[in-house]
Amino acid sequence: MSTRDEQLKAFDRLLTIMDELREQCPWDRKQTMESLRHLTIEETYELGDAILEKDLNEVKKELGDLLLHIVFYAKIGSETNDFDIADVANDICGKLINRHPHIYGDVKVNDEEEVKQNWENIKLKEGKKSVLQGVPNSLPALVKANRIQEKVAGVGFDWEQPQQVFEKVQEELSELQEEVLRNDSDRLEAEYGDVLFSMVNYARFLHINPENALERTNKKFIKRFQYLESKAKEAGKSLKEMTLAEMDVFWEEAKSL
Repeated sequence: MSTRDEQLKAFDRLLTIMDELREQCPWDRKQTMESLRHLTIEETYELGDAILEKDLNEVKKELGDLLLHIVFYAKIGSETNDFDIADVANDICGKLINRHPHIYGDVKVNDEEEVKQNWENIKLKEGKKSVLQGVPNSLPALVKANRIQEKVAGVGFDWEQPQQVFEKVQEELSELQEEVLRNDSDRLEAEYGDVLFSMVNYARFLHINPENALERTNKKFIKRFQYLESKAKEAGKSLKEMTLAEMDVFWEEAKSL
């Protein structure tokens, strides 16, 4: 692995290249924070895919893409004299030191949960009006639900035992079934949301990331369905021409792979 001097040299090289591109490249020169935003989101998802695939070489590449975006935003900020990359780095350093008093102060903690609770309490002391203030509005709903529950748990608003949460899941499922029978679409959507929210909460108690779990199932389904498609093609049939029983044979084969 590289030394600290080599790491700093590599980062300085990136900053120099960013300066050159911003001055000389027509595409880079015209970019704004707003125009980069959707690209940054895309790069973040690509990093997430690489992590789930456990492709470390791809993780390295995607981290580089994200690092470029961070440097790009800082470069734009420096052009308006609002902030530069040093301000970005110093701000996060200060935040980390302030929010880890058990490392940089005299606070004692016994475990990870106490660290999380201290973190949320410190954020409130920093001026945040709500522990939920830091949850981005644009997060996907499943991720947002998980972050909401983590944050309120950090200040003690939580269930005590996993069994209590499972019972809540069962309660919400029962309420959903009642609305299915009533056939009220608005109430049905509300109760379905409650079921999902309670399942996300249960995942937290099982120490499972619900986003990762669902994406794992998505990938599994895609792999099996594409196997089914390939087998149908080998048989000279389209899926629409096959019965469910015929498709199920190939589906069961896919499950055994």
